[in-house]
Amino acid sequence: MEACFLSSDSFTKSIKLVPSIKARTFSFPKRNFSLLHSRKVAFPTSITCCHVDSSAHPLDDDSKPTLDSDWRTFRARLVAVEKVSRPEDSSSWADPDTVADHPPPVTIGDKWAHTIHEPEKGCLLIATEKLDGVHIFERTVILLLSTGPIGPSGIILNRPSLMSIKEMRSTVLDVAGTFSDRPLFFGGPLEEGSFLVSPTGDDHSVEKSGVFEEVMKGLYYGTKESVGCAAEMVKRNVVGAGDFRFFDGYCLWEKEQLTEEIRAGYWTVAACSPSVVGLGSVGSVGLWEEILGLMGPRKVW
Repeated sequence: MEACFLSSDSFTKSIKLVPSIKARTFSFPKRNFSLLHSRKVAFPTSITCCHVDSSAHPLDDDSKPTLDSDWRTFRARLVAVEKVSRPEDSSSWADPDTVADHPPPVTIGDKWAHTIHEPEKGCLLIATEKLDGVHIFERTVILLLSTGPIGPSGIILNRPSLMSIKEMRSTVLDVAGTFSDRPLFFGGPLEEGSFLVSPTGDDHSVEKSGVFEEVMKGLYYGTKESVGCAAEMVKRNVVGAGDFRFFDGYCLWEKEQLTEEIRAGYWTVAACSPSVVGLGSVGSVGLWEEILGLMGPRKVW
């Protein structure tokens, strides 16, 4: 496929950080909070996009180690084994004659989630009861897209706007009308258009394009600078329009701010399988409850 190019002038804007934040205007009620931090961040708005071959062969099996490509599943299995091996009641007595020498093998299903101690790229931030009453973040599930040097950033997964890109007049995300009928989701109080794409099937064109950033296995992240290439890939039937989910806004923390909020009990940090964040589930009003159920009966705060 020929390369396509998008470019615009770089811009700098002042942003406020969450959860102590003043929400911008959207299709949700607006609430004011005291501001902890404010600074300016420059976002590059020029990108070269993209060399795509829809007939490209899948990556060779030996090109990437299995553990590297699916280490989250490997860790989830270890967590599951630990839960099975750990006695629920250490004071209870067990007959050694009835205890098997080797515990049965532990398997995990297609959907799983478990708590982790530190935030990482591709993890979930689950709002606790301490954010009840804070409308923007109450019972939210945030997908962390980056833990980079400017601070962690992510998008809210379960805040649908109930309106399409066309109805919201989000021209930044509507290139040539390709995605105009796609629903738009509220990603956070800071202005920036973005999208997730989870290609179906075994085609590796999205991965090999070099335009989209992998958040977790099979799930990729793009911005308004790469939406032109996304539209071109849909036009060439490399991916379907239904493989995308679009967000208006995002969340950003100062470098140590998120760690402090986690320690204060505002967020529970969890790892999950890609199917939990599958685009068919994103925006579901029951996503928060579903993830808590996957983690077990224990409360997360």
